[in-house]
Amino acid sequence: MEAHSSNYKVRLGLFIIVGVVLFVLGIFIIGKQKNLFDPVFKLSANFQNVSGLQVGNMVRFSGINIGTVDNIVIINDSTVKVEMNLKEEVQQFIKSDSYAGISSEGIIGDKVIVLSQGNSSSKVVKNGQRIASVEPVETDAIMKSIQVTADNAAIVTDEMAALLMSINNGEGTLGRLMKDEKMAENIDQTIVNLKKSSKGLNENMEAAKSNFLLRGYFKKKEKAAAKAKKEKEEKAEEAAEKAKKEKEKAAKAKK
Repeated sequence: MEAHSSNYKVRLGLFIIVGVVLFVLGIFIIGKQKNLFDPVFKLSANFQNVSGLQVGNMVRFSGINIGTVDNIVIINDSTVKVEMNLKEEVQQFIKSDSYAGISSEGIIGDKVIVLSQGNSSSKVVKNGQRIASVEPVETDAIMKSIQVTADNAAIVTDEMAALLMSINNGEGTLGRLMKDEKMAENIDQTIVNLKKSSKGLNENMEAAKSNFLLRGYFKKKEKAAAKAKKEKEEKAEEAAEKAKKEKEKAAKAKK
């Protein structure tokens, strides 16, 4: 009987010790998340819509968790004030022109406050300062936009399928061209005739150049083309020479 009572007391003691350890550990973890053991400073920002943000959600700066949302207060029908507790050690990096935005961890993850870096020449934020904010984009609006895009893609796909089906059935000009061998042969013959006509035109032009009545005209055209080419080359040489002189002048001035 005494042994049974002793075992009971030992178990009860172990249970109490484990409970106390878990309680202290929980307090430590929660306190660390809430920055209860680190020196902190406060910032606030006003939003029209916090989009599901809750007290305790993380605050990030440059992708690093630097604090938590301490309080959310409705100021009026169009303004919600969000108060943040941030680690004092990062205050020196947050500028007065930084702004707060509400983002999310993934598509349906928890909401987080994201602080921008601001201008390096701006002053450091003060404890309790209110900074500017950017309204969040609602997930419903994103999903609606994606739905519209998907619907448009479905319409285009259906139209392409109908077009390909009509072509395969020999409908329309392209379909007849693919199915009708005679039409394809006619097009091939037309291309051959165009090549022959082009060749004949070139031969006629060569013959015209040899004709003494038109020889002067073609020589005049050749001289004009040669003159234009020469002028173009001279201008290019002048531009190169000018650039070279300017470069030499700049080098002398630098010395």
